Amino acid sequence: MITDPLFYAAAIPAVTLMGLAKGGFSGLGLLSLPLMALVVSPVQAAAITLPILIVQDVVSVWAYRHTWDKRNVALLVAGATLGILMGYLLAAQVSDAAIKLAVGVISIGFAIRRMAVERSATPPEAASADTSRGLFWGWVTGFTSMIAHAGGPPFQIYVMPQKLPRDVFVGTGAIVFGIINWIKVPPYVALGQFTAENLGTATALFPVAIASTWAGVLLVRRVSGQSFYTAVYVLLVLVGGKLVYDGASALV
Repeated sequence: MITDPLFYAAAIPAVTLMGLAKGGFSGLGLLSLPLMALVVSPVQAAAITLPILIVQDVVSVWAYRHTWDKRNVALLVAGATLGILMGYLLAAQVSDAAIKLAVGVISIGFAIRRMAVERSATPPEAASADTSRGLFWGWVTGFTSMIAHAGGPPFQIYVMPQKLPRDVFVGTGAIVFGIINWIKVPPYVALGQFTAENLGTATALFPVAIASTWAGVLLVRRVSGQSFYTAVYVLLVLVGGKLVYDGASALV
């Protein structure tokens, strides 16, 4: 277990952001790994983070267990499984920075376009959960989650145009990423990332993880559906900007 106080000065805010994201404020969690990577290597930060995410998934799945879309979950998980497998096989060949840059640009473009369209005189009708798009964006979600820990934006790009009720949107994400995180466990074991130090450190952060996830659940339910979607679009632009910055900086 890591005992350096400097690590926990970065890790506790990082885990809090992850919890708020799991509770419903999608996008905030993407800031967590960069925070932890200030004090440990990005690989070790990712290994410490995964057990914490799985514990947080238990809280968020329980909180939204009655509000999720079965068809979306089935399509996205099926695609994500293939994406995770490909991400594991190609991890050494694929540039983490290039993936972040591409996802960031797509996220910003999508969010800005959707905000403009939905504020027009004739907003578009809600999209449907169709098979081809669901499998494709599920694949992208799994692949980017495995390679660059950036599965949130592709999920949002697919689901948000469906205009699901707020709790159904959050619940669907909770179920999807709850399953995805368990699928990622075998590749992490194969890569030798679950050391005693990493698991012990993750365990020490579990109380913060659980408390912050419940806080996210309680806070998001105080926000109206329309305000919630507006906030998610804004967060998607900010997260996209962070991905573009990270990706471009690493490629320079």
